[in-house]
Amino acid sequence: MNTDRIQSPRRDFVKLSSAAIAGAAPLAATIPASIYAAGSDKVRVGVIGCGNRGSGAATNCLEADPSVEIVAVADALSDRVAAFTNKVHALCQKQSINSRQRVRVTPDTTFIGFDGYRKMLAMDDLDLVIITSPVTFHPLHLEATINAGKNAFMEKPAAVDPVGARRVIAAGELARQKGLAVGVGTQRRHQATYLNNHRQVADGAIGRIVSGRIWWLGGDPRVTLERIPGESDAQLMVRNWYQFVAMCGDHIVEQHVHNIDVANWFIGRPPQLALGFGGRARRALGDRYDFFSVDFDYGEGVTVHSMARQVNGCYKRVGEQLFGTEGSVWPGGKITGKGTRAPKNKKETNPYVQEHADLIQSIREGNPLNGARSVAEATLAAIMGRISAYTGQIVRWTDLTQNTKSPWYDLSLSPTPEDFETGSVKLPLDGVIPVPGTAEA
Repeated sequence: MNTDRIQSPRRDFVKLSSAAIAGAAPLAATIPASIYAAGSDKVRVGVIGCGNRGSGAATNCLEADPSVEIVAVADALSDRVAAFTNKVHALCQKQSINSRQRVRVTPDTTFIGFDGYRKMLAMDDLDLVIITSPVTFHPLHLEATINAGKNAFMEKPAAVDPVGARRVIAAGELARQKGLAVGVGTQRRHQATYLNNHRQVADGAIGRIVSGRIWWLGGDPRVTLERIPGESDAQLMVRNWYQFVAMCGDHIVEQHVHNIDVANWFIGRPPQLALGFGGRARRALGDRYDFFSVDFDYGEGVTVHSMARQVNGCYKRVGEQLFGTEGSVWPGGKITGKGTRAPKNKKETNPYVQEHADLIQSIREGNPLNGARSVAEATLAAIMGRISAYTGQIVRWTDLTQNTKSPWYDLSLSPTPEDFETGSVKLPLDGVIPVPGTAEA
């Protein structure tokens, strides 16, 4: 995929309907004019989840294409919605983007509450929905978006548990049948350096990949929960979603999924099994681990060692390194091996912007991107590592994807996303964590 900044002419944005057939080419030339965006050249975008990532993704989308307008928002928390527009304007100002004319959210297109996304998706004049809600909601919100006939951009990771990840895969397949796009927030796949190196490796620059190591080593500045007087446990968990495994999947899933996805991408498949350990020694909040160390076995003699840590005051590193029979590569940097004729991109662009530009361009061209499976597979691999660390057991890919008798196949963390709409949510106790050798998941 070309990662040069897309300079598309302003033309009708294809609003693909649920009747569109996957694989029809050229789709834009075959769909009836009535399902274009009402004769407009605008790309009308709604946002589910109005926190920092929501405002950031909305701004990235505005920068990606001059036809984008943010027209609707939905969030469980009223103050997040109230702050959203101001945050987007401030971020756009830094990028010299005239957001005053392109952020057209009104009281009638502002939806608050755990069912607000349903009301937003009922709007007829939405072309694209950005899903930046807490991770646990991603499967539900993506499924609802595709059922509503809208194109989607969903942030990573796909889910917090195997049931949710498989649900994302199913939603992605439904999107393919409907001719809808599913962009995902694995922006390294849209970054020129990574793409250039991926082409080189695929062309044999380092020979056959035999091993690797991947890291997300950082800190965590959070020391207290953010509390608003009178809020329910459900609202508090959403406000502090990153502190709870049921909301974020733990940091091996929420953060480290990026590096795992790169390993999957370059090797060409997900791992077959995971064996690892982890623990908690520093945190005072929530129920997450401080660190994970996992060996991922990709089969055919290929093993990747993974380290994920959130401990303040320690050495920091985020990245990947893969070793082949004839060289090695830092996917986001240097490659050492033999020369190839694989083409290179001309220049680097902001990958957070480029992923939206590529998504919109793919819809215009009638060949919609669909990253649901790749992000779900990276998420499932991260969940494998998490379960292995929590339990002290080997966890196999088939345990999460095929073997219905596995104790982890039907693992669904509680509260589920649906629980937030029914009101049955109880705040977990701080510091109650799985103990390897005794925990089931």
